[in-house]
Amino acid sequence: MTRILAILLLIASTAGAAAEPVNPWDRLMPMPSRVEPGEGRYRLGRDFRVAVTGKPDARIYREASRLLRRLDDRTGLFLTQAFVTPDSEADGDGMTVVVERQGQLQVGEDESYRLVIEPDGVQLRATTDLGALHGFETVLQLLSADADGYYLPALSIDDAPRFAWRGLMIDSGRHFLPVDVLKRNLDGMAAVKMNVLHWHLTEDQGFRIESKVYPELHQQGSDGFFYTQEQVRDVIAYADQRGIRVYPEFDVPGHATSWLVSHPEIAAAPGPYEIERSWGIFDPTLDPTNEATYALLDRLFAEMAALFPDDYFHIGGDEVTGKQWAANPAIQAFMKQHGIEDTHGLQAHFNRRVLEILTRHGKKMVGWEEILQPGMPKDIVIHSWRGSESLVAAARDGYRSILSSGYYIDLMRPASHHYLNDPLPEGSGLTAEQAQLVLGGEATMWSEHVTAETIDSRIWPRTAAIAERLWSSAEVDDVLAMYRRLDTIALQLEEHGLTHIKNRSMMMRRLANGFDIGPLRTLADVVEPLKIYQRNADDRYRSHSPYTLLPDVAVADARDARIFNRRVTEFLESGDADLVAALRSDLERWRSNHEAFSRIAERSPALREALPISEALHEIASLGLEALDRITAEGDETSAWSVTPGEIIETARRPVAKVELQIVDAIARLVGRAAGII
Repeated sequence: MTRILAILLLIASTAGAAAEPVNPWDRLMPMPSRVEPGEGRYRLGRDFRVAVTGKPDARIYREASRLLRRLDDRTGLFLTQAFVTPDSEADGDGMTVVVERQGQLQVGEDESYRLVIEPDGVQLRATTDLGALHGFETVLQLLSADADGYYLPALSIDDAPRFAWRGLMIDSGRHFLPVDVLKRNLDGMAAVKMNVLHWHLTEDQGFRIESKVYPELHQQGSDGFFYTQEQVRDVIAYADQRGIRVYPEFDVPGHATSWLVSHPEIAAAPGPYEIERSWGIFDPTLDPTNEATYALLDRLFAEMAALFPDDYFHIGGDEVTGKQWAANPAIQAFMKQHGIEDTHGLQAHFNRRVLEILTRHGKKMVGWEEILQPGMPKDIVIHSWRGSESLVAAARDGYRSILSSGYYIDLMRPASHHYLNDPLPEGSGLTAEQAQLVLGGEATMWSEHVTAETIDSRIWPRTAAIAERLWSSAEVDDVLAMYRRLDTIALQLEEHGLTHIKNRSMMMRRLANGFDIGPLRTLADVVEPLKIYQRNADDRYRSHSPYTLLPDVAVADARDARIFNRRVTEFLESGDADLVAALRSDLERWRSNHEAFSRIAERSPALREALPISEALHEIASLGLEALDRITAEGDETSAWSVTPGEIIETARRPVAKVELQIVDAIARLVGRAAGII
């Protein structure tokens, strides 16, 4: 256990906070750099006031006023202060915010803050207003309650991020995501101190942004689902208010089918082209040998560079098959004429031309790791997605880099997988100077299998664990403590309108066709969607397919299964008899669920495909109970098993209805112990 977490647990125990449903220390995520306990508590009342001093700007006043409203909404205190203005005073016992200067939304800006909470007042100091915004979120996380009302625990915090680039990539290309989805996720990002929204705007399935220079791009390449430039400015302004940079991705030269619907003349193969409706890697590619390609990119990128104020501009560059290039005689002749040996060299030629365009328009080029080719200038940023090896190699070669490998949240892996994935892992071999080139990382939300209805449950709360990895010390790595805090943060995130919890119940009600959703929830809470693009193997899926079924209700970290699995581990390691009752209760509930679920499925045809996995849950739970009886000597250890354990376990492992049971390994371990194998 890390020193910080050990201190916080000690504080909680000595302050009597362990008796509360959630102690204040379990609310902190990301974990601050340094936390020192104080004496007593600061009590919030209706007259709580906030004042800002130093050299503040309009952003800090607006966010301080929003802090008041969020406190009001959580406490119901009817705070008397309506807004924080330059004339506001804290009246001695409120909260004073001291800001030295306005922060700039740029990589490497000072985001540190110092928070001191004492029984007679709260003080927040920060070099920039960006640091103060992070301090506001810490205050809100610390808000606690007891029999006497609401309070903040006395303490002092000194905090600053470990990495400057803490991002979330949202793919609006495959499935269009309305502006309100982006805004509520920006609020969620700010709540966990993330500072970069990477906006993926073009894909084979859609060109999602209005162009006034080439309006046919969005008119013909989007099915009518695109962002107007006014909406883009609105999102950027909304993000700016929360201290978040927004930078775009226009994926070239591959993943470009939607471009070619209106502009087949810049394609590497003759048209016509249609928007893609399915998922995968497709061959349509821009022609790197055609000057018309660069003329279009120059004018379009000039327009978009003016629209997006951020310094960075992502060109994609991933998954270019090169098949159209290889099949085009003119392109092959160009390669021969210019001494380009293969398609990698041709893409490097293309990237250099695009870099010239972006540099001319004042932007720094970011691209997926495929853009790292010999001879590329050092002022590009390498975005590693296939493995941290490319990130390390880029840093050794003098390139700045960001990591997304291990943070692909669309792969539906558990939070623990992402949490233990570090941009600078031990043994990387990087020098201190090279390590400085690793800017941070991004969680990536590719949208093949998400809609506006489900995307929040795929982003949150797991992305909060990634946010901690990018903010906090590498020593903060206790997975159990992370999950305990993650459960609390998941609830707090709902105040921003995020639907990761509430939409599940709504979708279950629809699936259950108006019947009691209890049996469906019991099943959904122990299954997880297929992982690592296994769902893509079903070629029925299209951009217009239903994402309203059991795998869309299931989440990547099935909480009931996770808790059961941990209890099994603890029981097998310690033999603690107190755990037996909890294990038995879970197993009995799962064993009896199939009958009730079957009754729902009889009247809800959309659930019938899940009947086999419901039955498998019944069978594996029954097996678990028998194993538990044998281990605790409540059953005859020498008698034959009532079923063949191996067959039950094998059946329970099989995916059904695009989901998998998550308790099978734990029950297999119980069976192994009962059989004397482990």
